[in-house]
Amino acid sequence: MDRGRLLIVSNRLPVTARLSGGEVRLTAASGGLATGMKPWHEGSGGLWIGWPGDVARFNQAQRAALDAQLHDRNIVPVYLTAEQVDRYYNGFSNRVLWPLFHYQIDRVPNEMTGWGAYQQVNERFADVVAREYRPGDAIWVHDYQLMLLPALLRQRMPDARIGFFLHIPFPASEVFRILPRRREILRGLLGADLIGFHTFAYMRHFVAALLHIEGVEADIDRVRTGSREVRLGVFPMGIDAGRFARLAENREVIRAAEALRRDAGGRQVVLGVDRLDYTKGIPRRLQSVERLLTREPALRDRIRYIQVAVPSRGEVDQYQRFRREVEEIVGRINGTTGTLRSTPIHYMHRSVPPRDLVALYRAADVMLVTPLRDGMNLVAKEFVASRVDEDGVLLLSEFAGAAAELDGALSVNPYDIDGVADAIARGLAMPAAERRARMARLRRRVMEHDVHAWARSFIESLREGVAPARTRASRRVPSLDVALKRAREAPSIRLLVDYDGTLVPLARTPEEASPDPDLLRLLERLAVTPGIELELVSGRPKDTLAEWLDDIPVSVWAEHGLWHRRGPESPWEATATPPADWTSRLLPILEQYTQATPGSRVEVKTASAAWHYREADPEFGRRQAHELRMLLGDALSNQPFEVLEGKKVIEVRLRGVSKAIVAQRIQSELNEGTALIAIGDDRTDEDLFRALPESALTIAVGHRALRARYWVKDYRDVRRLLRTVAGQARVASQPGDERRTGARHA
Repeated sequence: MDRGRLLIVSNRLPVTARLSGGEVRLTAASGGLATGMKPWHEGSGGLWIGWPGDVARFNQAQRAALDAQLHDRNIVPVYLTAEQVDRYYNGFSNRVLWPLFHYQIDRVPNEMTGWGAYQQVNERFADVVAREYRPGDAIWVHDYQLMLLPALLRQRMPDARIGFFLHIPFPASEVFRILPRRREILRGLLGADLIGFHTFAYMRHFVAALLHIEGVEADIDRVRTGSREVRLGVFPMGIDAGRFARLAENREVIRAAEALRRDAGGRQVVLGVDRLDYTKGIPRRLQSVERLLTREPALRDRIRYIQVAVPSRGEVDQYQRFRREVEEIVGRINGTTGTLRSTPIHYMHRSVPPRDLVALYRAADVMLVTPLRDGMNLVAKEFVASRVDEDGVLLLSEFAGAAAELDGALSVNPYDIDGVADAIARGLAMPAAERRARMARLRRRVMEHDVHAWARSFIESLREGVAPARTRASRRVPSLDVALKRAREAPSIRLLVDYDGTLVPLARTPEEASPDPDLLRLLERLAVTPGIELELVSGRPKDTLAEWLDDIPVSVWAEHGLWHRRGPESPWEATATPPADWTSRLLPILEQYTQATPGSRVEVKTASAAWHYREADPEFGRRQAHELRMLLGDALSNQPFEVLEGKKVIEVRLRGVSKAIVAQRIQSELNEGTALIAIGDDRTDEDLFRALPESALTIAVGHRALRARYWVKDYRDVRRLLRTVAGQARVASQPGDERRTGARHA
């Protein structure tokens, strides 16, 4: 697609407006989103659209000055009334969605007010974005305050390229279903072309919610809605790691860190830095510190715990009560565990400038990041990036999104007060060699996957998506008959044809899928027809294909391109080598599901394994398959394997091994003028279609695959088509004659 501007849409802008001596001043935001999006905002000549904050005290001239300054920065304000902000932001967004998505169900009010304002503000944003939109722009919508916006934009601009990223957790389906407006939220999100999450678990929860609430079943990372395809992706957000590392090397910061260590008087420093929010687990963390000091009184004079609580949403009554609760706990613990020489907990309720914050990170022996639930938690990554000395211990909640990435942290359950106390003690006593080995692993991840890599990954995925259906349909695509005629006029034809579901009907067992005499005669005819080269591209094991096609001189690709044989007399060649122990984690899971699902079976190949459920009860098999693919996604998240869903089969294969390998190999040896024809019936064949050039004639079997230009009804149509290619028959006498051929435009 045309790489036009990027329109960034978020509740808050990358600048804060304030009055100073009657003059309007803009202060740049320092958050991760503003940092990561800055080069894309400026580089594409795009716009940032959002609420500029409370400007009620601005007079008309000051408002005009604000508009001018924002315009100069390519920022478009969405002005909201005080009532709208209170009901949409403080109300529905932060009193309903925020606690619910963070599993704090008891904090969700009985009366979920503010829904009308939430709808109204999302409509207001949609109007502003639609006004600024130009064809070719990409739109990236951010976070839970604007979950209705993608669908509203789709209504106004059907052909727009729209992405959405959720910065907080998407909760388990059972929790999300508590929300009365759950259907509206899901439908709002499905207006996007790409929906991004921090972790695979959040994406899995979203997929489960679609299935249980809307009855929509995702195809791993894709959802069909009408004529559109919505892609789902995992994009773990990073920080501006380089900036934190540079700050950590600053002489003033180093001196400040040394001063903090001296002030600690030889005590080990334990640190917590959080927004003062009930999701961050501060009370339980304080209780863990108290438990440790109670169990080991000698530590009272040997550690200093510094808790920085950054003010947050002070206008919300829940947060006011929460602040009082935290301060009461701090006072009680200092009163019961303090000594004549030491006050164990140093509590600060204020914001900390970046240099002071990095100095704290450098001074800490143990960093406590123990949210009860967190979308990502960037503080953990800030601490790691600041430890240029490759020292220090990170203690991290297993319920933070960052836990899925940060191998090297001490993982804790923040609800387990004794367990967290034990982990703090372990961190304080950890040998230097182990500390450094763990921190080295952490730093590699944080430094390589920073906020810029995150933004680039999402934007490239958004822009690389297929054109919307309406745009595709508007192109002048010749009928299949015309395209076949042109192919037959070429000097030669290269046929890339799938097997199951394409040349034969889908079968319950491997034995039932063996080639019938009619197919064998057709393949033999194609193999000896001058000017035609046939490549059979199958997911079947090489031994099975060799047995079935042993006497036919055609090129065969087995296991989706892992194995290749140029003919019956040629040896099989591998295109990749799987790890030696790849089945150790996978097979026990597949075998458990096989035992629990009558009619299912496991098929193990060289570098892949498949769980077939064609003979299982349809409804039960579908639910089991849904759970299995989510479980496998988690189990293999750090392994070189990927999970795919085909027709009544869940397959795990070596990452990078796909039918795209076949397309790449074929193109590398293609003679000039050769016509490429590719035919397949499922998701694995879309890898092939995607890797072929635009000039290739791609045909999907049984459904309108988004990556194929044409489609036919079933295997019988494919056989008739291949006879046409071989010069034996015509597929249809007129374009669009679907009664005889089933041939249609994709």
